[in-house]
Amino acid sequence: MGDHRATPAETDSATLRRLLDVVLRLGAERRVEPMLRQVVDAARELTGAGYAAIGVPDGAGGFERFLTAGVDAATWSRIGALPRTHGLLGAVLCEPRALRLADIRADPRFRGYPAAHPDMGAFLAVPILAGAEVVAEIFLTNPAGEPEFPDAALRLVEALAGHAALAVVTAQRQERLRELSIVAERTRIARELHDSVTQTLFSLSLAADTAAALAAKLPPPAAASDALTAPSLASSEGLIGQLDRVRSLAQLGLDELRELVDTLRPAELGRDGLASALRTRVDLLRAVHGTPIALRTRVTRPVDEALGRELLKIANEALGNALRHAGDARTSVELEVDAEAARLVVSDDGVGFDLPGTLRASRRLGLTSMRERAEALGGSLRIDTAPGAGTAVTLEVPL
Repeated sequence: MGDHRATPAETDSATLRRLLDVVLRLGAERRVEPMLRQVVDAARELTGAGYAAIGVPDGAGGFERFLTAGVDAATWSRIGALPRTHGLLGAVLCEPRALRLADIRADPRFRGYPAAHPDMGAFLAVPILAGAEVVAEIFLTNPAGEPEFPDAALRLVEALAGHAALAVVTAQRQERLRELSIVAERTRIARELHDSVTQTLFSLSLAADTAAALAAKLPPPAAASDALTAPSLASSEGLIGQLDRVRSLAQLGLDELRELVDTLRPAELGRDGLASALRTRVDLLRAVHGTPIALRTRVTRPVDEALGRELLKIANEALGNALRHAGDARTSVELEVDAEAARLVVSDDGVGFDLPGTLRASRRLGLTSMRERAEALGGSLRIDTAPGAGTAVTLEVPL
């Protein structure tokens, strides 16, 4: 018997089954990124595209999320920052309807693509719409064995986008609810720590102060040669020393708890933006730790609130590391924001550490967390350190 070749009807049936399978799985997914990954992988598979991507616009000229399929990690790393919604991408988002091109390079709006980007020819873009709002956009290029995407491919992706719209909106809503729940819980814990443990430590510190003052007023021994009063003198001095230690430990615990409470509370950029919020944070840390922290800011353009919150979180983590681990070191913070990028540097001239060894042995410095936040912003985080050479954490985010 010869090899059986699938008939067009069989091929269409298999494609529809695959589409139905994806739609069913999308309905069960409650996390945004895994759900977007399913959509972009399915779109690429259903159309035979060489490359595929899905982008969620952030409303500020960029993409909140941008996932690719068919682009290996090394190529994506060379491409660099996330794409902007300018040129052809911007036109697609401004005109929420499907766009099909035989050759994307021939379109006058095709510009701004990095040199490391794979070559593209035939192009298809299909919006995922919630009402009139574009909640995401599917991009496909280079269909296998075809000069351009056929009508059947367009219909398939439009059907996929139609079913994905509800899944995207639902997943975004669920994710937002989880974020709000976490923020509310952190705020509740911060409030309870402040209202209970902080007050207890403060009372302990006052009690130690009072006890030390009373011990200092104990009558001195009648004569230094009196054998019975020598232990009393030693006991009195020892008591004062121990109370001083209790007072010191209570104050240390109180300072650390206040810092923890402040960290638990969500970052507030306030009316004056990122520079003001960073200055407030640095002022607080100066007061809590009793150590000088140099601050220099140069902000020539406003930073949107979402980006500002993430930059502030990374600054908090880096500053916390410096103050906890650098000893009596000089610490400095530099923030620069211009039309091209935001750059944050937190440095100290302290003891430094073995970065590779620390990453292998522990995650306690929050280095992974800072790096993941930087990558989520489309930026990069560099840590320069060595034993005895201080530490510098540099964050750069293209704007």
